[in-house]
Amino acid sequence: MRPRASRTGAAVRVGWALVRHEARLMASLVLWLARRTHGTGSGTAFRYARGEAAMMFGFAFVCVVETVAMSALLGDRPTLHAVVLFLDVYTVVFVVALYAASAVRPHVVTPDGLRVRRAVHVDLRIPRERIASVRRELRMTHAKAEGELNLAVGSQTTVTVELAEPVPHRSFSGRVRDVRVVRFHADDADGLVRALTAAPQGPAGHAVP
Repeated sequence: MRPRASRTGAAVRVGWALVRHEARLMASLVLWLARRTHGTGSGTAFRYARGEAAMMFGFAFVCVVETVAMSALLGDRPTLHAVVLFLDVYTVVFVVALYAASAVRPHVVTPDGLRVRRAVHVDLRIPRERIASVRRELRMTHAKAEGELNLAVGSQTTVTVELAEPVPHRSFSGRVRDVRVVRFHADDADGLVRALTAAPQGPAGHAVP
């Protein structure tokens, strides 16, 4: 009985994770249409979605073409046409929402540290005191390694952060692991490195010790 209950509980957790994922995507789409960002506050935002914009909108265009074609083919089968039309339209919305999630959830540098994000899938907060080094480093390949988190955009990362102490990272499935090296992409990698290596400023403009 216990293994079956465990499988049921895991299925419920995954189900709720999918629901939260969809809700966050739709909320990101609303923010994108309103030209707003999420979670930047008084920090400095660094975007990373520019490199994937053409690909995502190209895919969305292909989906639209497919929707028109299927509508023409299934015009004499109204029930099936309605189902396929719903799925096709939702696919287009989903693809645009994926891009929107990356656009409205940028990386953020604050006096307290760094917030690394990847759409709605990753939201990792790194306290400034745990950052041992940060550098601009272009990488096109990323082999899986224990204690490393690689968040490539267009198969590349441009910033590498090494930590003096690990920070916990929770995956989409809920699995938690410690990471000591974080690699990610930023459109302005040099600016992010400069902002992160500069002395943090307090509310009155004074350097925080």
